[in-house]
Amino acid sequence: MTTTATAFFTHPIYLKHDMKYGHPECPERLQAIQEQLVVTDTFAYLQVHETSTLATDEQIMRVHAEEYVNEIKSAAPQQGLVRLDNDTTMNPFTLEAAYYAAGAVIQATDLVISQQATNAFCAVRPPGHHATRNQAMGFCFFNNVAIGAAHALAQHRLERVAILDFDVHHGNGTEDIFQNETRVLFCSTFQHPFYPYSGADSSNDHIVNVPLAAHTDGATFRAAVTQYWLPALEAFQPEMIFISAGFDAHREDILAKLNLVEADYVWITNQIMTIAEKYAQNRIVSVLEGGYALGALGRSVTAHIRTLCGLPVTAQ
Repeated sequence: MTTTATAFFTHPIYLKHDMKYGHPECPERLQAIQEQLVVTDTFAYLQVHETSTLATDEQIMRVHAEEYVNEIKSAAPQQGLVRLDNDTTMNPFTLEAAYYAAGAVIQATDLVISQQATNAFCAVRPPGHHATRNQAMGFCFFNNVAIGAAHALAQHRLERVAILDFDVHHGNGTEDIFQNETRVLFCSTFQHPFYPYSGADSSNDHIVNVPLAAHTDGATFRAAVTQYWLPALEAFQPEMIFISAGFDAHREDILAKLNLVEADYVWITNQIMTIAEKYAQNRIVSVLEGGYALGALGRSVTAHIRTLCGLPVTAQ
């Protein structure tokens, strides 16, 4: 079966992972996204899937050390909270949510490669791009997008996969995992200097880091992507594109100081779709990362998804 629909992945377990204490990476993030999708009647154009795939340890250990996976499983509490670092806490539902979050990206990858959907958006929690091969950090436990990319390489025998990360924070975990894997092109824009205080000094040809100063606006962001990302993508000719879709570079976001707006997310999505059409048979899997101003998050994700669907977007 071939369809042009965009697939949307979600699961109730993602709402049960809750780090409490007013933590910005909260269940209300997904509720804000779904509410905006309802208000804009976008769900009518989506294939909506409740994630049915739990990632296996084998799939996760393509990108994470076995010892680390065992540590995460051992740390999971039966009740209460367990703090792994100052930002990253597990409750009794976190482990299951993390397995389902990674599973959503695997399921989306299979669906897109089998042409049952043109592209997909995974509305998952917890996020993943700060999780390194052997460390949880920055709200992240398993690196969802890395697990999906590794699955595309191993299971589907793709030879060139790109991961594009426009979260306001550098995707240090993704870089750590793929720093010596030349089949993966990793491109990241991020505020710098800023958490996790990495990325400015990468020297690998397949790692394209673009640090942005605080208060960078959309015009400068677009110029940077045009100068650095697009030539790298043209040269690499990816067979599939994964997106670490963080929306915390929005000017309303409470945790950072970049000044993007919804129209910038529409623009970057269109650029990615153009590359995907040219080289990757339109195959895109986009995975939620950051975004903590709930109104801006809902509007930005909806603009991103509507662009993936080929629908009109009214964006400032």
